Amino acid sequence: MKCLLIASESAEVLFHWTDLEYQRNIQEQYGASQEEGEELPAFEDILSTLFAPIIISYSTMEDSYTSFTTDNNHIYVLHQFDECLYIAVNGDGEEKEDDLRRKMYVMKKMIEVMFGMVTLSGTLLRKELRPQDTEQRIRLWKHLQNLIETYSHLRENDQSFLVEAVERLIHPMLCEQCIEFLERRLVQQLNSSVERAGEEVLHAFILVHTKLLAFYSSRNASILTTSDLLALIIMAQNMYPSNVDLDDQSPEVTSMAEDSLHALEISPPDPSTPRRVFLDISLKDGLYPMMPHSMYCLPLWPGITLVLLTKIPTSAVALSVYKYLEDFDKLEKRLREGQGSSAAARSPLNMQDVRCKLDKFVKALGPSELQVLEFKNRAFAKNGPGFNKDLIPWCKKMKTQLCGIYRQCFLIDSTDFPQRLSPGLQEGAQAMMQEKLMDWKDFLLVKSKRNITMVSYPRNFPGLVHFICVDRSSGQMIAPSLSITERTTSELGKGPVARFIKSKVWGLVRTTRRYLQKGYSTVTLRDGDFYFCYFLWFENESGYKLDSVDIPVLPDDSPPIGTLACDYYKLLRYYSKNHKGETVKCYELLTVHLGVIPTEIILQHCRQLASKLWEPSRNPLL
Repeated sequence: MKCLLIASESAEVLFHWTDLEYQRNIQEQYGASQEEGEELPAFEDILSTLFAPIIISYSTMEDSYTSFTTDNNHIYVLHQFDECLYIAVNGDGEEKEDDLRRKMYVMKKMIEVMFGMVTLSGTLLRKELRPQDTEQRIRLWKHLQNLIETYSHLRENDQSFLVEAVERLIHPMLCEQCIEFLERRLVQQLNSSVERAGEEVLHAFILVHTKLLAFYSSRNASILTTSDLLALIIMAQNMYPSNVDLDDQSPEVTSMAEDSLHALEISPPDPSTPRRVFLDISLKDGLYPMMPHSMYCLPLWPGITLVLLTKIPTSAVALSVYKYLEDFDKLEKRLREGQGSSAAARSPLNMQDVRCKLDKFVKALGPSELQVLEFKNRAFAKNGPGFNKDLIPWCKKMKTQLCGIYRQCFLIDSTDFPQRLSPGLQEGAQAMMQEKLMDWKDFLLVKSKRNITMVSYPRNFPGLVHFICVDRSSGQMIAPSLSITERTTSELGKGPVARFIKSKVWGLVRTTRRYLQKGYSTVTLRDGDFYFCYFLWFENESGYKLDSVDIPVLPDDSPPIGTLACDYYKLLRYYSKNHKGETVKCYELLTVHLGVIPTEIILQHCRQLASKLWEPSRNPLL
């Protein structure tokens, strides 16, 4: 009984996803009110009718609500992102408010990765999310629905998506060999080829299911954020689902997926056709969000994938568009505040600078839809109104036009991809990597299911059942594997016992996030036969623990704690800085012990475990 809906302020449905149970329930309710023999309207129309009163009341009330629960215990969570209203619903008790809010933010993140700066214009985003062509709309919505289903499955079954950090495959020798191979052979060969059509490979990485075997970035590349990397893993899993994931799905879910594909006659993705993705980059003069890249997802074997991220030849246009969007944002803010405001006095507006930038941009861009003449006449002409509040609508118009140029350059033209790595070049990269890993492939697939085991830990830490340790500075995590299938036996047993432990771990993460939101960095609690601990702490670059700081208390409707949708831990590292320019590292440790172990021994274990996991000689993340 789950639903996620995106609507415009006029109650037009821009996207919807529902599970089969919710769809049947809504259709049965609607059918009961229909006259006998009358056909049901399209499901989209039913949803539009059902949600219209909620959307209208939300947009018209001065003090809008963020959630409510109906008499039949259906939870509704709402959030307005610019001109789009997101509504998430749960009616089976499997998701709490935090889960629904997280799902909405993740959906927004995936839309940003797909559409980039077009998301900054409500008018253009509505056109992208709801194309006029029905077949195109069905395909787009199906793709977005698959993405949210892939994410939901990973969040419910994969520890790395539970804590929103990347898990690396632990085999230092093979990892090092693969990184060296990517650097000296594969990326070098691709970037020196005349068949690359002006593209440059910036990042190359190998995934075994959702785990990272090797990652290489060229010298010219910006650091890939944890948020973007997790989003790319979702996209890779959506294109080539791991067998391990399909094995765990219920027959109903698998059947639904197959039926949907047959109904729409959607063919498997062509590996040689890249996807346009928009990722954050850091340059010397600052952060530039949603810059265009091409993503090549090349399957090596089922469950093992090579991913290439390339810089496209026209990416400089995106940098310029973002700079000018920032300029118009600043100008609009000044005009709203007035020239006499304190902000304007602190940073006076250089009108001539704005004019010069506009002229240079138009000249560099060549023929385009950017109509700056009218804006310049109003802002700079002697008889024009000048820089006052009357110019605000024209600032908005200029921002929409800039987003339109961005769309024209990176979304419309990207459907044909006239410039890309040639199919021959991609096949060569695929073959090179397959040859390198041929003798390792079976080992890697088994290793991905049992990356770290608990075998050695009970000897040193009697009573320890499970742990998760996260380095939030690098966005990486370490945890023993949790296998819950009937076919696989782990240290936790198999079947019901393992599922019980898994449910406790997932519940502990949900609980600690609630406490973090309230400003607590340490949580210890007893639950039946188990004792749970959670610690968050900071260290400097030398590894010395920093004094604890007051963690900010966040409102209930704040962005979810994590990194995929919003980097909460970046905010914490800012709060923990004592000296300007100091590098601060942030760590988290969650442990599950048997309840019979004395509390003082458990706390001693936690200290020793944290120290042991990050020793350089043992550190699998280095």
